[in-house]
Amino acid sequence: MAAMESARPDTHPTRTQPALLWDVFCRVIDNFGDIGVCWRLCADLASRGHTVRLWVDDASALQWMAPGALAGNWPGVAVHSWTDSSSAPVLAALPPADVWVEGFGCEIAPEFIAARAYSTGATGQNNIKPPVWINLEYLSAETYVERAHGLPSPVMAGPARGWTKHFYYPGFNQRTGGLLREPDLLERQHQFDRNTWLRQIGVAPQTDERLVSLFCYEPPALDLLLTQLVQWPDRPRLLVTPGRATAAVKAALEHKNSLQPAWNMREALSISYLPTLSQRDFDHLLWACDLNCIRGEDSLVRALWAGKPLLWQIYPQSDAAHHEKLDAFLDMLGASASLRRWHAVWNGLEVPTATDALAHADLENWSQITHMARSRLLELGDLTSGLVDFVLKKR
Repeated sequence: MAAMESARPDTHPTRTQPALLWDVFCRVIDNFGDIGVCWRLCADLASRGHTVRLWVDDASALQWMAPGALAGNWPGVAVHSWTDSSSAPVLAALPPADVWVEGFGCEIAPEFIAARAYSTGATGQNNIKPPVWINLEYLSAETYVERAHGLPSPVMAGPARGWTKHFYYPGFNQRTGGLLREPDLLERQHQFDRNTWLRQIGVAPQTDERLVSLFCYEPPALDLLLTQLVQWPDRPRLLVTPGRATAAVKAALEHKNSLQPAWNMREALSISYLPTLSQRDFDHLLWACDLNCIRGEDSLVRALWAGKPLLWQIYPQSDAAHHEKLDAFLDMLGASASLRRWHAVWNGLEVPTATDALAHADLENWSQITHMARSRLLELGDLTSGLVDFVLKKR
């Protein structure tokens, strides 16, 4: 399925800071969250007049996430295969970058590092200045982020021995690296027309409907969510994203229909399965909905900027470290008791009971909580601006 939007961002090279050449490295672990964050960073840097080379081991998601990127039609960003980062002929033809960014601790190919470390200038001497080397870390509201943000990590061995990496942590306060936010985000959000956009994706807008987006893994409480939605006083419509969310909903519906055929007898709940969406159209989805069920890191940040009630399915970790990470986020958010309870149920940390009814959830209160958090976060500098400033100080 094709992405709904193929427009390219406008590039405004007006700036008071020098334009830099960036190498951004990304390994796609699963679910494309890695490439999602890295691409937003690359696109944001390019829109500010920088030039970016993105080295990625699986660029397939960019076909729908950033239409035109793989064909070289995205101003300021060139996508390179990860295997080429260890190819001597390829590296010899490229100018050295000012900045290296390792996305989420992925390790740059030794051949790439060696090509830079052992390069020589016109005099035949190794006089190439090392790049500013950044390890872009995962997002968390936990307190360790403030302590670790910006710390140096000396390279002790290999061709880059004596160079220094620096940790750069996204976060939710001024002692961290902030959140990705494009300079034109608020203007685009202000101009957004919900009904027009819904028609573009094949959903006929209804005045008496409440829209719920679903971008998830396989939530333990998905069955409960479907049951509770039919009890809403306003007619709900579930907008389901492709992939795991669609598969999870269809499996849940098959299970519910076999055990309880009349659960949606009044057809109070409508379900629309969406096509793949570009990153910009994913933002539109979140702006259009009255409740956003999201997962991972990139979609959490975009849901915060949307300012709507949200349920976050955090990526589960085998050592249960995600429990503390979720609690820290809810503390930052200023979540109410009902919002905390539903996050616990949604993430399988607590067993649902008969009192866990979204029909009685105070969505207005949840919206106020998100709006207040959004207002606080908008007072902070954005991640890209902070990262550029950090790099310039280290050059």
